[in-house]
Amino acid sequence: MPFIHKLADIELKQNNSPASDFLWKSSLPLEEISKSKYLHFDIKSLFPDKFSYPYHFHRNAEELFVILEGEATLRSPKGYQTVSKGDMIFFEEGLEGAHQFYNHGDQPFLYIDLRTKANVDVCEYPDSGKINILPAMDIFTKDAKVPYYTGEEGVREKWPEEILKKK
Repeated sequence: MPFIHKLADIELKQNNSPASDFLWKSSLPLEEISKSKYLHFDIKSLFPDKFSYPYHFHRNAEELFVILEGEATLRSPKGYQTVSKGDMIFFEEGLEGAHQFYNHGDQPFLYIDLRTKANVDVCEYPDSGKINILPAMDIFTKDAKVPYYTGEEGVREKWPEEILKKK
């Protein structure tokens, strides 16, 4: 059964970012109302002279933005380009899908943020070297990366000797 979301009925609430350059309004996740299993989607409104989320990409999600109102500058691996009302922008998984908006205009920049929903996604932030495990929002820095077997040196000490002597 189709679920119709009326833009005029969708309430947008301001985010509580401690970084003043990142300021927007967002709807609640609309997939919760629609009971979507595979898509995450909401409406975002970026304030003038502000940035969207930090420059990032997803390892396990594709995104599609549909611009409803306004104009902004998109930063991506291809450089900087202007996007405006009516544009649809697809971001693939991985570094080639990295993106960030800056609202260079004097009006709000309104868009639909639609992405595939995975049980777990890894979001990376190339500018700051952070890694975010979603949806848990567990955030780490990449400089903590270690080889796979780091810390596994005493594995035999964790097992009962009678089991290790079985052949």
